[in-house]
Amino acid sequence: MSDERTRVLIMGAAGRDFHDFNTYFRQRSNYDVVAFTATQIPDIEGRLYPPELSGDLYPSGIPIRGEEDLEDIIEEAAIDDVVFSYSDVSHEYVMHRASRVLAAGAGFRFLPPSETMLKSSKPVVAVTAVRTGVGKSQTTRRVADVLIEMGLKVVVVRHPMPYGNLVAQAVQRFAEYEDLTTHECTIEEREEYEPHLDKGLVVFAGVDYEAILRRAEKEADVILWDGGNNDLPFYSPDVHITLVDPHRPGHELQYHPGEANLRRSDVLLINKIETATPEGVQEVRDSISLANPDAVVVDAASPVFVDDSAQIRGKRVLVVEDGPTLTHGGMGYGAGVIAAKKFGARELVDPREWVVGSISDTFDQYPEIGPVLPAMGYSPRQVADLRETIEAVDCDLVIIATPIDLRRLIDIDKPALRVRYELQEIGEPTLDHILREYLG
Repeated sequence: MSDERTRVLIMGAAGRDFHDFNTYFRQRSNYDVVAFTATQIPDIEGRLYPPELSGDLYPSGIPIRGEEDLEDIIEEAAIDDVVFSYSDVSHEYVMHRASRVLAAGAGFRFLPPSETMLKSSKPVVAVTAVRTGVGKSQTTRRVADVLIEMGLKVVVVRHPMPYGNLVAQAVQRFAEYEDLTTHECTIEEREEYEPHLDKGLVVFAGVDYEAILRRAEKEADVILWDGGNNDLPFYSPDVHITLVDPHRPGHELQYHPGEANLRRSDVLLINKIETATPEGVQEVRDSISLANPDAVVVDAASPVFVDDSAQIRGKRVLVVEDGPTLTHGGMGYGAGVIAAKKFGARELVDPREWVVGSISDTFDQYPEIGPVLPAMGYSPRQVADLRETIEAVDCDLVIIATPIDLRRLIDIDKPALRVRYELQEIGEPTLDHILREYLG
């Protein structure tokens, strides 16, 4: 390779990093992407971004190494520029990585959104957030309902979670529950796809998001971007909706790239108002006034629903919460804890005494997790460890607060109830009013 090519290392987590490469670097002969680094998601380093996806400039593919090797890679490969390409991290975290890169002798940069957001021939509505765990899932479902009521055919495109065979996962289409098994989906993927399938919607996901977009456009009147973490949309939105969280006031100005979403969005939705403090709600309103005063602000609640909730009263309960919300989302609790307290549980049983294998590793890595069990399932091993942990915990009742019913995947030999949550706008404006104004 010519010495004139700028040697690049992309820091990622098996998602945004691949998209940045595909849209910005893959066809540019003046760059040489030497490697990706990986973090956040277990067991994704040590793989290869395959030649079937990396293009003619990279006939051998591109190695994926652990982020802990950052300085070694910069030195060994004479890296010129390091591109930061993952999400849901604090500004302080990002700058510590930048300092490591600069100290090792390379430059540190981000790619501009205009260079990585693909243009669609169909209208795009994007749902993003300032942090993981704010309520994108129920908001996306609510947006889908409004668009369907408008007479539009909706196709959902979900932010990537390609943790398996990247070639096989390049373009994934989900229309039936059987497709989840065909594509060997993890718990995390099922949590995002199944609620849309419940509504009869088609979902696309994968690795090559331009190829995904062109497939989706053939079936859709409107593309609904269902964002992951607090990342920016991959598609240029006609309507950009971002959720802010009064349970974590201040985070909307402290996390990357959530603050960019806050500043770019057309609509800012303050979720979970019904369970937040007035002070937390006011703080996020002040942030909105400071960072994006022209945005339309929607107030919303995400009330919890439990069938036969009377079973909870007086019980010692194990609460199983959404995994990413508790891990890199930084929340100590979620909807399950809210439901347990609302319906009179006697005790939240802390599972730490009984955790096994990779679930124990998760608690070691994220000690801020409260007395709840994160539903980790990035691999069959993690699913098995999750099942064994649930079986071992001494409790009267399991409260399942994941976006899907875990009992579809795991046999739970204990009484169990599922928590559901839906978005409800408070007052006006509503998402219905806004979407009809933009797209009607």
